[in-house]
Amino acid sequence: MQLDLNLLTALDALLEEGSVTDAAARLHVSAPAMSRTLSRIRRATGDEILVRTGRTMTPTPRALALRATVHELVQQARTVLSPDTEVDLAALERTFILKWHDALAAAAGPHLLRSLRAEAPGVRLRFLAEASTDTHDPRRGDIDLEAGAGGPSSPEIRHEVVGHDRLVLALRPSHPLCDGGNGNGADRPLGLEDYMTAEHITVSRRGRLRDPIDDMLEARGLSRQVVAAAPTAATALQFIRHHDLVAAVPRLISRPLLDGLGLCVRPLPLPMPEVPVRLAWHQRYDNDPAHTWLRRHARTALRHACATTDDVTFDE
Repeated sequence: MQLDLNLLTALDALLEEGSVTDAAARLHVSAPAMSRTLSRIRRATGDEILVRTGRTMTPTPRALALRATVHELVQQARTVLSPDTEVDLAALERTFILKWHDALAAAAGPHLLRSLRAEAPGVRLRFLAEASTDTHDPRRGDIDLEAGAGGPSSPEIRHEVVGHDRLVLALRPSHPLCDGGNGNGADRPLGLEDYMTAEHITVSRRGRLRDPIDDMLEARGLSRQVVAAAPTAATALQFIRHHDLVAAVPRLISRPLLDGLGLCVRPLPLPMPEVPVRLAWHQRYDNDPAHTWLRRHARTALRHACATTDDVTFDE
């Protein structure tokens, strides 16, 4: 029996995309050509592989069992057939697409761009804003790296925790709870009662007026007064700069914004868990030397942004 190893590449794309059209786009072939390839795969395996369920395609049990093996074989074949595992950074011309939390992009992005272009002047970075809907998906190959607090969205997404942060309360210097207000601010520890009397703004790209802090308060039979929601930490801190509002933001990765706006920082009077900072990418990039180089620099930049320094102190 003569084997066509191109069928493995097509099968890998079909199983990851779950769509003939999307798999065709990924491999730069027409949808009819991919449909014919799927028919050949079905004859070779004796299995339907993908079956239509309404408007979507659903993998068969055998397809699910084969998915990891097929992907590993394709990755191994690419490694074997690659002329070199090194990348010529001086000649590298590539645009990497990064979907990072806005505070992470502000805190680590400049460091990352500087370090990458010092070694590879032809590299460009596209930082995408986090959207309320997932218009970009790393499974489709249109995102190189994600960075944020959330966990992986599917099994084929690799991820690692590169640091931790903690929530703190941000206020403007003239706020009554901050030094420079009415004298009751930084002269004494911020208590839960003080926190409850303040007006709050949440950070939510979906505009939600509730977040995990409200769950923590509700468990204690308490509630706070949330008067606004902002899509990013940068926007929320601009509101705080001009109003007597407070917001909970990650202290370390928000440090450039907090320091740049001259805002006051107080400890949050609630035992909130640490915020993980995760770096995530699709497994298709595991053996890509340029992507491996990108991940190394991104990891360093994010760890630097999450590092504590002697000048990180609370106004108490």
